[in-house]
Amino acid sequence: MRFPDILRFARDAATGYPLRTALSVLAMSIGVAAVVILTALGDGARRYVIGQFSSLGSNLVIVLPGRSGTGGFNPANAITSTPRDLTIDDAAALLRGSAIQRVAPLVVGSSEISAGGRLREVMVAGTTASYFAIRNFALAQGSALPEEDWGRGSSVAVIGHKIGQEIFGSNSAIGQWVRIGDRRLRVIGVLKPLGQGLGMNTDELVIIPVALAQALFNSNTLFRILVEAKSRSAISGARQQASDILKQRHRGEEDVTVITQDAVLATFDKLLGALTLGVAGIAAISLAVAGILVMNVMLVAVTQRTSEIGLLKALGASGRTIRLAFLAEAAMLSAVGALLGYLLGQLGAFALRQLFPVFPAYPPDWAVIAGLATALATGLLFGFMPARRAAQMDPVQALMSH
Repeated sequence: MRFPDILRFARDAATGYPLRTALSVLAMSIGVAAVVILTALGDGARRYVIGQFSSLGSNLVIVLPGRSGTGGFNPANAITSTPRDLTIDDAAALLRGSAIQRVAPLVVGSSEISAGGRLREVMVAGTTASYFAIRNFALAQGSALPEEDWGRGSSVAVIGHKIGQEIFGSNSAIGQWVRIGDRRLRVIGVLKPLGQGLGMNTDELVIIPVALAQALFNSNTLFRILVEAKSRSAISGARQQASDILKQRHRGEEDVTVITQDAVLATFDKLLGALTLGVAGIAAISLAVAGILVMNVMLVAVTQRTSEIGLLKALGASGRTIRLAFLAEAAMLSAVGALLGYLLGQLGAFALRQLFPVFPAYPPDWAVIAGLATALATGLLFGFMPARRAAQMDPVQALMSH
């Protein structure tokens, strides 16, 4: 029997029992679709988190108050306790580092902003002019915070795009006066729309001088210090210099945590990469179940077509030809199921992207290839036993069983 004849035999066998074939294809397609959708979720989460951290800026080193251990960055330790607070003087001292380009002290709190009878709650960030360069913030109108003595704190503010729209409507916000807490400030700039980033909606952010924020929140401590290294190759040097300078200022105590953006990205990339592999493995179990269903269907097919197998053998078909015919049918069912599952998985990933536009739910290429290959391999593996059973049948007994 020629190869085209084997394929035609497998096709006719599959189409001869439409319900049985449909169930086998459906089982395999569900398995492949599960792999595609779940890996799209896992890899989408990885891309989203990495994208959020990358948006913080480039060549970034972050100084956190408190010591979170020596085993590298742990996301659970990002919020730390501290015996000694970070101060504006600490931040200013970091400018001595030869590998350090810019430094931005940061104070964060919430307050109310009011103007023209309109009032709303806002997130307030107290920082310096360097913060805009470090974070790559662009302005839609006006200017950034002035370059001034960090301890002075001019009565000015830069507001987010949405704040400007809600408080001032279609009127220009530049030069207008707003009240934040018990302080009256003049708006000197409006940020371009930036959206959500690491839990902070920049469009709803108010940025004021760091000394003013400390006075507003009645605190002389800092939430974080952002440090920008002079180049990517200088990141490790900037980290070490920041750690050494603060250790010297804090009487030899290592009571701060200095992390690099690359370390954070590598940690989350590793964690979420493992998560993606884990959910892919879970989804692959459904492919094994589908393979078992294909085996059961093929065993039933062998039983139903015993006389047909006997006739083929009586006409001179070899055991190898019979085996190939049944393996071709199993491969055909698996291939159709895999392709249908791929289409369903891509449709599911597309639906996720429409429901959550900020979430890049694209299945990784390796997952798609692995899912399709596993489906085909599973179909052939579990189809081998029924094919061998058919090939080993005695032609006389097969014909007599009709």
